[in-house]
Amino acid sequence: MNIAKYNHSKKFTYVIFVLIFILISVALLIKPIMKNIYPLKFGNYISKYSTMYGIDKYLVMGIISSESKFDENAVSHKAAKGLMQLKDETAKWCIENFNIKETSDPSEMNISIGCAYINYLIDKYKGNTLTALAAYNAGEGNVTRWLKEQGSPPDKALGDIPFGETEKYVKKVLQREKVYRFLYS
Repeated sequence: MNIAKYNHSKKFTYVIFVLIFILISVALLIKPIMKNIYPLKFGNYISKYSTMYGIDKYLVMGIISSESKFDENAVSHKAAKGLMQLKDETAKWCIENFNIKETSDPSEMNISIGCAYINYLIDKYKGNTLTALAAYNAGEGNVTRWLKEQGSPPDKALGDIPFGETEKYVKKVLQREKVYRFLYS
């Protein structure tokens, strides 16, 4: 056997071993690092109410992360409040229409109402999550108008989202849903 070929083969095997070791090390470290960037708070409430309303808990995590970054005291410039950024009139409407029981914990209450509302929107738009998220962000009135302008029935899928902010919001929620599924499943 040629010694030069043997040494070359040995070096190649060593390089492959080192690369595999590095990849495994990075894979083991990536989740803990990413969990600092994408934290999960209120997981018990998210699980409870996403199950109660039959919606994907990772979608709820994506909404909360996008809306408030898990800051229960968040208030938007449009007066939306809490983890799921609900306006007072939306929260009141949900409480009345879905017989939501008041709780002493404002974060639990916000997640309960938010889950009821996103479930309502998903049902309204026949399971189309993209359209439901657009309505969650821009309002049902805007989405109804957009559907009409696009020649779609009011309970169907939204083709294009004319508001750039809403289009970015929908993409952000769906991207974060995937991240939370990867990190916490």
